[in-house]
Amino acid sequence: MTATPHSTLATENRSARLIGIGLMLLGVCLFSFGDALGKHLVSIYAVGQFLLLRSIASLLVLSPLIWANRAAFKRIEQPGWQLLRVTLSGSEVAFFFWAAVYLPLADIITYYLAAPIFVTAGSAIFLKEHVGWRRWIAVAVGFCGVLIALQPSPQSLSWPALIALMGSLSFAGLMLVTRSLRQTPDIVLASTQFASTLVIGAVLAPFAWVTPTLPDFGMFMLAGCISIGALLSINRSLILAPASVVVPYQYSMIVWAVAFGYIVFGDVPSVATFVGAAIIIAAGLYIFVREQAQGRRAARVDPPA
Repeated sequence: MTATPHSTLATENRSARLIGIGLMLLGVCLFSFGDALGKHLVSIYAVGQFLLLRSIASLLVLSPLIWANRAAFKRIEQPGWQLLRVTLSGSEVAFFFWAAVYLPLADIITYYLAAPIFVTAGSAIFLKEHVGWRRWIAVAVGFCGVLIALQPSPQSLSWPALIALMGSLSFAGLMLVTRSLRQTPDIVLASTQFASTLVIGAVLAPFAWVTPTLPDFGMFMLAGCISIGALLSINRSLILAPASVVVPYQYSMIVWAVAFGYIVFGDVPSVATFVGAAIIIAAGLYIFVREQAQGRRAARVDPPA
């Protein structure tokens, strides 16, 4: 049977969504590694200094790509939304590592894993994306798994916790705005994000500067490189697939939080953590399997002649 243009388009959309899901998983893994490294560094150096040095490293690595694609920066679409995006990006990173000075990494991630709830609602309201009731239930179940796994601490009403919550809201807004700017080249999206944290770091760093040791300087550079891979993966994910499809896979962050928490900080996961992680993974797999099934059904349906 010869494929119709409709079935071919449906297959291409399905493939793009699956690639988007894979890139989101990769980006979350890289971000989790970078978060653990960043938490270690901000326990020694000020947040502003961390943001400054990490951003410099990232932009240096990206500079050949920025130069090769310099024409793309001359015709940036929707400058107002681009400005909002870089503001949300810089705020989200600053809030995260500011909270990391005071809170355990797991507590901060608890708040950040609420972002899919905000994004799912926002994608339906602001981006007019269809979000079926089954996906709403899967997202809600995944968030329940987060609560079971991380068991929010009594610090939930503290100022550091409110900082982390502001970071989560900024992150959700960033995901939504990035989706609406999906025609913007990846290099523009990534480099402007690093530029925003560079500006914040440059303002804050002079007030608490500590000259880093050579090994620590290397870790700052490594953090910058990791953040490049993470940002490019997540930005491309949001370009290829609807935000309501790929963002729930950020729940996989709990798996990496358990792994890095044990390896780097010696945290031993509880039974509740494993139970919660199993629920989160099951919810994510359900969304993934349903997405595949819907794609196959769409590919089999031919438009009327």
